[in-house]
Amino acid sequence: MAVVFLFILKDSTSKAGLFIGLLVSFPLYIGLSFVMAKFGYQRKTLAELRTPRAASSSRSSAPTESGPTRNRPAPTRRTSSGPNRPTSKKRR
Repeated sequence: MAVVFLFILKDSTSKAGLFIGLLVSFPLYIGLSFVMAKFGYQRKTLAELRTPRAASSSRSSAPTESGPTRNRPAPTRRTSSGPNRPTSKKRR
């Protein structure tokens, strides 16, 4: 990883900051991973990520019955059914 950074930033004069940043960020990454693992976080495998998508696509191709209906929100001044623009005054 450090070699990649060296090739990208080879015209930079000081590389000390780059290496210090890498050395500091690695323990932070490990610590955050440890805390997340303690709380029960587990990454899903690719197969687990694909399963819900496949189930939803097969469901969408089948004819659906009347699903849960949402009530229409109450009309407001901006969403009223009438004209939204004020009427212009007629010229004399």
